[in-house]
Amino acid sequence: MIKVVQIGCGKMSKYTMRYAYEKGASIVGAFDADPFIIGSDIGTVLESEEKGIAIEDVKKLESTLKLIKPDIAIVTTMSLLNDIADTLRLCARCGINVITICEEAFFPSNSNPNLYKEIDVLAKSNNCTITGVGYQDVAWGNLVATLAGTTHKITKIKGSSSYNVEDYGIALAEAHGVGLCFAEFEEKIASVDNISNLERNLLIENREFLPSYMWNTVGWLADRLELKITDIKQSCVPIFAEDELYSCTLKMTIPKGDVIGMRAIVTAVTEENIILEAECIGKVYSDVEFDVNEWTILGEPDTTVTINRPKTVELTCANAINRIPDVINAPAGFVPTSRMETASYKSKPLHEYIK
Repeated sequence: MIKVVQIGCGKMSKYTMRYAYEKGASIVGAFDADPFIIGSDIGTVLESEEKGIAIEDVKKLESTLKLIKPDIAIVTTMSLLNDIADTLRLCARCGINVITICEEAFFPSNSNPNLYKEIDVLAKSNNCTITGVGYQDVAWGNLVATLAGTTHKITKIKGSSSYNVEDYGIALAEAHGVGLCFAEFEEKIASVDNISNLERNLLIENREFLPSYMWNTVGWLADRLELKITDIKQSCVPIFAEDELYSCTLKMTIPKGDVIGMRAIVTAVTEENIILEAECIGKVYSDVEFDVNEWTILGEPDTTVTINRPKTVELTCANAINRIPDVINAPAGFVPTSRMETASYKSKPLHEYIK
C-alpha cells in the first residue's frame, strides 16, 4: 500500500483522504495548524468511524515525517507558492514526494521561477518529486491539449471558467472587489496589473507577483503544446450588478451599478503565432446562474467544449489521488503535469501503477 500523509485537514482533505482510502492507499499521518482540530481523529474530518490517526500540529511535521517515512504527502492548504514554500522545502529535505492542489504550483516557473528552481534543486538532491495538480489539470489542461490533437491549424485557444464567490468566503469576495464602485475597483484591484512588462518581470524576479489561476494555466498549455510565449499580460475587469443583488458572504445588498465580481484575463502571444487567452470569472451569482467551464480552439476546424456545473472540489481531489502514481513514477524535481502522461482514471489500487 502507498503510505500517505495529509497536510491541511480542511474542506478539501475530507475528499482527498477518503479517495485515497478507497483507492487502496493508507493514511499514516495528518497535520494542521488549527488548534480546534489538532488531536482529533481524522474520522471527524471524514465524517466516518475513527481511523486511529490523530491530527498532529504541523510544527511536528518534520520529526513525524522522518519517523513514519511516507511515500507521498498531499498538501491542501494555500493557493500561492510563497505560502506553501516552507512545507515543500521540508518535505523535499526529507525526500518525501508531494502532490499539492496549490493553484500556483500547477505551473510555477512562469510566476515564481526563482522559488520554483530552489525547490526543484532541493527535490532533485533528495530524489523526490513535487507536483501541482487539480481540476485545471484536466478541465483547463489535458482536455484542451487533447482537443488540439484533433486540429489541423490553430490560431487561438480561448478559455473561460466561472465560479460563485459566495462559495469561497469573505477573503475571496473582497479580493474580487465585490461591493466596490468602479473607482474603488480601479484603485484597489485593477491597478495591481496596470503595470509595464518591466515592472511585472521585476515582481516575478522578486517573488512578489500575484498570478491569477489562468496565468499558470496558460504557461502549462504553452509547455504542453511546445509553444514559446513571447509576451504575456494579465488584467482584471469588473463585473457590475444589473440589478440589486444580495451577498450572503458580505451580508449586504449590492446596489445596481456596483461591482459583483471580476474577470481575470490572461493573454499570451507565442512565437508560433498562436494566441492563448484564458479568463476566470468570479462573481456573486443570481439565482439562475451556475459554474461553467468552456474552451474554444479556433483554426481548422473550430471546436468548443463546455462543462456545465462542474463539481470543482470533488474533481480537484479526485485528480490529486489519481495522479499519485504518476508523481511517484516521475523523475525527481519540481515536475509539472504538462511533462507527465495524460491524467487517467485509476481503476485498480494505486500501488499497482507504481513502476
